Amino acid sequence: MYSRREFMNLTAGSWLAGTLSPITASADIKAQPGYELIILATNWGFSGSYGEFCKKAKGAGYDGVEVWFPSNSKDRDDCLNAVKDNSLKIGFMLGGSDSDVKKHFQQFKDSLELAVALRPLYINCHSGRDHFSFDDNRAFMDLTREVGQRSQVPIYHETHRSRILYSAPVAKQFMEKISDLRLTLDVSHWCNVHESLLEDQQETLAMTLSRTDHIHARIGHPEGPQVNDPRAPEWKKSVDTHYAWWDKIVETKKKEGKRITILTEFGPVDYMPALPYTRQPVANQWEINAFMLETLRKRYA
Repeated sequence: MYSRREFMNLTAGSWLAGTLSPITASADIKAQPGYELIILATNWGFSGSYGEFCKKAKGAGYDGVEVWFPSNSKDRDDCLNAVKDNSLKIGFMLGGSDSDVKKHFQQFKDSLELAVALRPLYINCHSGRDHFSFDDNRAFMDLTREVGQRSQVPIYHETHRSRILYSAPVAKQFMEKISDLRLTLDVSHWCNVHESLLEDQQETLAMTLSRTDHIHARIGHPEGPQVNDPRAPEWKKSVDTHYAWWDKIVETKKKEGKRITILTEFGPVDYMPALPYTRQPVANQWEINAFMLETLRKRYA
């Protein structure tokens, strides 16, 4: 008799054996005119200024940066100047924070209107909350549809814990009802929420991959949203599974001649496991993201 964990591991292994793509799979797909790969750096966990961050991102070979939309004008100016000085592209992440839905919606709307005026590459929405009603959360998506059509700035909603699309079944409901909903896929969150590599949710995954225009390239596992180091051999199953999902998205973009943007988003402590008592990270966040940049570039260029 197998334990629950042993059974899940066995079934995951048999499913993966039939679905994983070789590392050259996407490279074998001929890209149609218009296909573009843009890889961005996160300043999450970076302690320096916008100028220092953008200079380091440029030196590492990134095409651009994704940052949380600056809340005041001086920070916005500093950010945009640093991006311009280093010839980088920029995507904004934004959302509300209040637990009251009306206040939250207004925070979100105010930031969104300011952000689209700056003409970023895209806007990634940490929209709504998991405890808001379906109709209240849909209002955020209705707003972004109107603002996106008016501004012509691509606006995506992220699959993220605590937000609207915190789980695969909930996301499916929204995708079924909103035909033009476009997504940022951070599938690591769903691995954590569902305590699996989503083997039993293939229909929802297929729908999600077809709606994805932006990827947050962090690798999760059934017990958490981030492996400690994707280079470690013990995480091969999770790494291969995430790349198999991303491969499908990129293959579609290549065939359609469209752009795909990817953020390398391994995070600092507490996303990064730390040694007890010291809070010292067990691996180097910047080095891991630089490794992801190099791997993604080779795989999808």
